[in-house]
Amino acid sequence: MAKLRPLGDKILIKRVEAESKTKSGIVLPDAAKEKPKRGKVLSAGPGRRDDKGELVAPSVKVGDEVIFTSYAGTEIKLDGEELMIMSEDDVLAVVE
Repeated sequence: MAKLRPLGDKILIKRVEAESKTKSGIVLPDAAKEKPKRGKVLSAGPGRRDDKGELVAPSVKVGDEVIFTSYAGTEIKLDGEELMIMSEDDVLAVVE
């Protein structure tokens, strides 16, 4: 796979697989599946600059599973894989 290095406070995320069955056992067709708002951080930029010009490291790290906003980021395809690049501000929480 080609390497991709996010800049600034951007992070590279791969979505987790969408659920194919509801909790009650109904199997969902591909068209009915909602894109998950969860993903795994594959890479992170060095961080953002604060008001004093100092670098503030990102609060997420490679390997973290995160929840992000519905309209977060930009979807890209890299070596056949669907990935997302988004600002760290679009991340709502880290799943622990």
